[in-house]
Amino acid sequence: MMPQPDPTARHVFVYGTLRSGGSNDISRFSPAPQRVGDGEIAGTLFDLGAYPGAVLGGGGRIKGEVYRIAPGVEVQLDLLEEVKPDGSGEYIRREVEVEVAGRSIACLVYEIHPSRIAGRSVIASGNWMARDRGSGSLFMP
Repeated sequence: MMPQPDPTARHVFVYGTLRSGGSNDISRFSPAPQRVGDGEIAGTLFDLGAYPGAVLGGGGRIKGEVYRIAPGVEVQLDLLEEVKPDGSGEYIRREVEVEVAGRSIACLVYEIHPSRIAGRSVIASGNWMARDRGSGSLFMP
């Protein structure tokens, strides 16, 4: 008999340091998240120095990865992203639909608080992992 998936598990879209190979690679969390695939969402990606911040919506695209996570990992992510119940933290947890391999998956995503992006550069490619490759992907809005 095949093991049943955890009904309390959710999906998360990661676009920055939590991506595979990033400084906070989500695969290091416990219990281990399960990679579902690559995805993209509508939004703008900002370079905040050591990590990015996403603003959802608009005509831009943000590239990332989708993982299935247990509730305990969601709690760890909220702590890492400094989510506050009143919305005043560094990031705000949202839910968006992400297209992955031809299907739409409801995913958590961490959107940067609007107060954190003033004067920050946009990563035009929408790809945090490719930002330093000399592609000229940064510009000031």
